[in-house]
Amino acid sequence: MADLKRQLGLLDSTMINVGTIIASAIFIVPSVIAATLGATGPSILVWVIGGVVSLLGALSVAELGAAMPEAGGQYVYLTRAYGPAWGYLYGWTSGVVINPASIAAIAVGFATYFGFFVPLADAGTKIVAVLSIVALTVLNSLGVRLGAVTQNVLTLIKMALLVGLIVVGFVLPGGSVANFAPLWSDAPLGRQIASFGVALVAVLWAYDGWIEITYVGSEVTDPERNMPRSIVLSTVIGIALYCLVTAAFAYVLSPSKMAASSLVASDAAQVTLGRAGAALVAVAIMIATLGSNNGIVLTAARVPYAMAKDGLLPRWLAGVHPRFLTPIPSLFVQAIISIALTLISTEPSWKGTYNRLFTYVVLGEFVFYGMSAGAVILLRSRAPEMPRPYRTWGYPVTPLLFVLFSIWLIWLRQ
Repeated sequence: MADLKRQLGLLDSTMINVGTIIASAIFIVPSVIAATLGATGPSILVWVIGGVVSLLGALSVAELGAAMPEAGGQYVYLTRAYGPAWGYLYGWTSGVVINPASIAAIAVGFATYFGFFVPLADAGTKIVAVLSIVALTVLNSLGVRLGAVTQNVLTLIKMALLVGLIVVGFVLPGGSVANFAPLWSDAPLGRQIASFGVALVAVLWAYDGWIEITYVGSEVTDPERNMPRSIVLSTVIGIALYCLVTAAFAYVLSPSKMAASSLVASDAAQVTLGRAGAALVAVAIMIATLGSNNGIVLTAARVPYAMAKDGLLPRWLAGVHPRFLTPIPSLFVQAIISIALTLISTEPSWKGTYNRLFTYVVLGEFVFYGMSAGAVILLRSRAPEMPRPYRTWGYPVTPLLFVLFSIWLIWLRQ
């Protein structure tokens, strides 16, 4: 029976993570944050805090990834630390809610901006979203190298486009330092803290993707070095780009205009570049969302594949194509669930669909993210003999802080 093969290097691993992190959120979420926080300072600070939290999680999970470089990522870690029941629960949640909902939400974002060039009704938007899911599934069924090369190209292009938007925002006429006002909110402290927590959920959705490479641990070359490096490097790149892009939008529009904008990136680009700017942003978002979904489609299907190999799902889901060396059955089941989530949404607008889906994803994921960080502490005690090529920086403070934050976030959203 064919099995998965190690074919992904450091560049591939980093681009999978960066490409998944930088999706539609950076072009849409700043408007949600500005409306929630109402000032430039908190709107940038929330990206810093969200990035630091994500980095704490990344530094923690990197130890598990280097120690257990197997297909399935968190499924493997939770099974080892807490027992098969928790691995099974994560696998089901990941396969039915977390990853398919991510794919569906990002596909809706892609289809919405495709409508900039070809006007679409709600039904047309869903059809384009579905077609994008189908195309990426077929692409990643034809070989992991093909999927990785596609990911590298799309990610490098969107990084260049983001840098271009940042430079244009600060250099071309149209922006002003005066637009940063107000720098801070004058609302009561308690209300500011509550608003900050709400905005943080959207930010954590935007950063989501730092863990993707762990799902394909059995296909990474020299995983003891490449997995932790790619996880940390991709998170740092995401922090830098998100903070700079938000600052550029505020410089051009101001917090009040950002809050009132449904397509904040397009509105900012129109100020400096006119109609051509809006078209450039539409292209950038389409590339960003395709690259992000390509990374999720490529990696997430390895979770049900790993479960099927362990006998927890039907054995046919562990099938690997003898020529392409990809888990085609798992990829196609993932596509079917993602398409169903896209089609059954009853929200009256794409933005409602998008916000609802990312809220589901974040809350579902942080239950297991927190448990994974806790697994670092647990396995240090239970399995001290386990080889650990990479050890979490700042242990035990780093994983403990992340666990406490995860508990607070889940409690906040109850």
